[in-house]
Amino acid sequence: MIKILQTVSLLAATVTTGLMAGLFAAFSYAVMPGLARSHDRTFVEAMQRINVAIVNGWFMVCFLGGLAFTIAALVLHLSTGRELLPWIIAALVLYAAMFVITAAVNVPLNDQLARAGHPGDIADLAAVRQAFEARWVTWNVVRAVANIAAFAALTWALVLHGRATAPPAPVQPSGATQAVPYGQAPFHGRATPYGQAPGTR
Repeated sequence: MIKILQTVSLLAATVTTGLMAGLFAAFSYAVMPGLARSHDRTFVEAMQRINVAIVNGWFMVCFLGGLAFTIAALVLHLSTGRELLPWIIAALVLYAAMFVITAAVNVPLNDQLARAGHPGDIADLAAVRQAFEARWVTWNVVRAVANIAAFAALTWALVLHGRATAPPAPVQPSGATQAVPYGQAPFHGRATPYGQAPGTR
C-alpha cells in the first residue's frame, strides 16, 4: 500500500508541477513577448482580463496541488526512499520559491493593475503599463526557471522510484537449454568448414 501511495503522490506532484512550469514558460516566451508589441490600452486590458480568468478551479488545483503533492511525496518517502529524498527536497524548495515569488511579486502587481481601473478611464496608460510590465515579466521568468527545475527534479525522482520498485529480472536456471530459432535444429559438436561434412577432412 505504501508503494502505491508513494507512486501516486510522486506522479501527481510531477504532473501538477509540470503543468505550472509550462504555464509560466508560455507566458515568458509567447504571451508577454506578444503583448509587448501591442498598444498600451491593449496590453493593460489583456492583462486585466487574463488575471481575472486565470483564477479558476483548474489553475488552483495545479498551483496548490504542486506544493501539496510534493510535500506528500516527501513525507511518504522519508523511511523507504532515501535515494529519492534529495531530489524531492530540491523540487520542494524550488517550487516553494516559485510560490513565494508569485505571492509576493506577481499577484500584488496584478492587483495593482486591477486597481488602476478600466483602460478607457485611465488617464496615463503608459505610466500604468510601465509600473507593471518590466517587473512582472522579469519575475515571471525567475519563477518559470525555478518551476522548470522543480519539474526536472521530480521527473528524475520518478525515474529513481521506478527503478527501485521494478520487479527483479527472472534468472535463467544454469542447466536450462538455450532456445533456438523456429525451424533450426540445435547443433552439437565442433564447427566444420563450409562445404565439408562433419567427421571428414
